[in-house]
Amino acid sequence: MPRTALIAGATGLVGGECLRLLLASPAYSSVTVVARRPLGAVAASPKLREVVVDFAGLDHVRKQLRADHVFCALGTTIKKAGSEARFREVDLEYPRRLAELTLAAGAQHFSLVSALGASAASRVFYSRVKGELEDALRAMHWPSLALLRPSVIAGDRQEFRPIERIMEHTLRFAPRAWRPVAAKDIAAAMIATALSDRPGLTVLESAAIPDAAAQLRQA
Repeated sequence: MPRTALIAGATGLVGGECLRLLLASPAYSSVTVVARRPLGAVAASPKLREVVVDFAGLDHVRKQLRADHVFCALGTTIKKAGSEARFREVDLEYPRRLAELTLAAGAQHFSLVSALGASAASRVFYSRVKGELEDALRAMHWPSLALLRPSVIAGDRQEFRPIERIMEHTLRFAPRAWRPVAAKDIAAAMIATALSDRPGLTVLESAAIPDAAAQLRQA
């Protein structure tokens, strides 16, 4: 039976690739996008349903957050967020509440774009927030949970991020664990892992993401 999917962060680099793959996949009969603003022309697919909401108000649309598989690619930068507190809200509080609500609504799988080095014990604020979110998701005891930890994410961004661009070029020849990972590979790996129906926790470190993505393309 075809599954239903829900995605948050579809206007971002990885989320956009994930949305494209979900809409094209016969494995999914419908795709719900949760976003702060309408997607416009992207929303032309008959499979797609939009839930437009401020993520601080997710509880107001909880009845619309039903899906078999949930894909979360929410994220920002501290510079764009404006403060560490706001960054925590976007990268920790919103995804955690989304996970709580979708699990309560019957979702069976949750897939998160985390980050290389994520750890609640990290001295690096960014990595610590990502690790705290991972721990919160583990504590929910999802039937199936996938945590993807990419290094620098490669792809054509709508917004200019000079630091990411420099790191993308600098790390091309680094050991595989540190090399940039294409956004399209992260998206494909998320969907491949979800469709594998693997119970419990799956952690995909950066170097393993391209291989997981290949499984979807070979299916």
